[in-house]
Amino acid sequence: MVNYRYAGDAHERLFAAYQDDSEPFPTSVTACFPEREHRREEIALLQELLFPTCWNAPELVRDELAIVDQLDELGTLVKAGICPYTDGRPDEKVSAVLDSLPEIREALKLDVEAAYKGDPAAKTYMEIIRSYPGFLAISVQRVAHVLYDIGAPEYARELTEYAKTQTGIDIHPGAEIGEHFFIDHGTGVVIGETAEVGEWVRLYQDVTLGALHFEEEESDEHALKKGYERHPTIGDHVVIGAGTKVLGAITVGDHVSIGANSWITEDIPAQTKVFIKEHPTQERKRYNE
Repeated sequence: MVNYRYAGDAHERLFAAYQDDSEPFPTSVTACFPEREHRREEIALLQELLFPTCWNAPELVRDELAIVDQLDELGTLVKAGICPYTDGRPDEKVSAVLDSLPEIREALKLDVEAAYKGDPAAKTYMEIIRSYPGFLAISVQRVAHVLYDIGAPEYARELTEYAKTQTGIDIHPGAEIGEHFFIDHGTGVVIGETAEVGEWVRLYQDVTLGALHFEEEESDEHALKKGYERHPTIGDHVVIGAGTKVLGAITVGDHVSIGANSWITEDIPAQTKVFIKEHPTQERKRYNE
């Protein structure tokens, strides 16, 4: 494996960010948690860099140079992941990812806030960072999105597919996800490549932001067209209930609430509530009837 040496300033910005953290974000450098051996190595390094006090990495808070070493280690793994898919300048792509980590960390802190405010069961920020599947999924996706944007979509997809195996949540690295994003429970959530999601959006389990139909390539009737917009655009302050399917290149406006198990294939204007008007009638009978 070809080693990577980081030459940017992310370590300085991350170190300063750690010092600026305050409650309710975890700040103790003495906490020690059980190790999770099943984690993919670059994901484990990312988790430590993004929230060191939650992942047994207090040395990063104490020593700025330790951050440099960790960035080098992470960069080497990312470079190895990118190289099979590219012919040139992988170091520039790796540097772009590592340079983005301080900004990604700030975005994730807003996601933690959204999860805490949006879930009555949430007790602490620490709980969200360490155990919420939606937070792991968006943490990986925000990093993978940078890889996708800089021209490493294949490796980006590897990372989000790993997150899916751990969480049951499938967010394509191409999706644009706004701040204060929260997926509650999460199992079965799917967000497609060209989806755009605004700020303060909350999704529940089994929600799909997907395509309604697919276009074929004109030159090959057996091949589906690539790269066109086919997924929904979701506005700000939107709640989408469990089991709902929002399909096609449609727009959901700001301040919209969509009830559970809805089927949405048309635009929804802002300031609207959508729900199933007539639920199926439930019938019961005894076994001996």
